[in-house]
Amino acid sequence: QVTLVESGGGSVQAGGSLRLSCAASGYTYSRLCMGWFRQAPGKEREGIGGIYTGSGYTEYADSVKARFSISQDSAKNTLHLEMNSMRPEDTSAYYCAAIEGNNCDLNRLLEISGYTYWGQGTQVTVSS
Repeated sequence: QVTLVESGGGSVQAGGSLRLSCAASGYTYSRLCMGWFRQAPGKEREGIGGIYTGSGYTEYADSVKARFSISQDSAKNTLHLEMNSMRPEDTSAYYCAAIEGNNCDLNRLLEISGYTYWGQGTQVTVSS
């Protein structure tokens, strides 16, 4: 059982930056696939980035590729999402997700179905 706790959400002006964190526990951190998703009101949840923590292999959605990046602090079992040049359309609830490495499909890092465990979410609001 993997437990995920997100933090770091808040409000920021357009063009600003924010860093989200996701602390993982309950499994060997370096053997996880983890992802970041977001869901705006009235919209479907979308995958924006994923990583296999052991190798550092990452994948990003085209909508954020040039602005967002995933980093990790393996010593603290924590995944980060660095968000730069933020836009009002980035306003969403952001979720961290994970799946054990032996169940991970690297082709599904941006898909909801690629994950078993989910955090509670953290709200990000970008004002114009």
